Amino acid sequence: MKHLIAIVLLVTLGFGIYSVVMDMPTFGDPDNPGNKLSQTEIVNRAVEETGSQNVVSSIITDYRAFDTLLETTVLFAAIAGIFATLIDNNRESGDVKDEI
Repeated sequence: MKHLIAIVLLVTLGFGIYSVVMDMPTFGDPDNPGNKLSQTEIVNRAVEETGSQNVVSSIITDYRAFDTLLETTVLFAAIAGIFATLIDNNRESGDVKDEI
């Protein structure tokens, strides 16, 4: 049963990644919205478009919010994995005492 659930999850994940990648414009395509703005235009229009007084925070929170969310999720998962590993190792060695 566990193998079936794992296979279903992997197929679903694979289909999701495939559908996202197929909708992406090809690299260097002139119709790609990322190729229409230069770095100078983004910096010059960031304060006006976002309403923030800080250009760096406006770019991170508005233009790159999805990327920043994924980076934060990866960092959180790594930290949670480290803590889970450390807690399990301490319990097995008897260093952690269960107190009521």
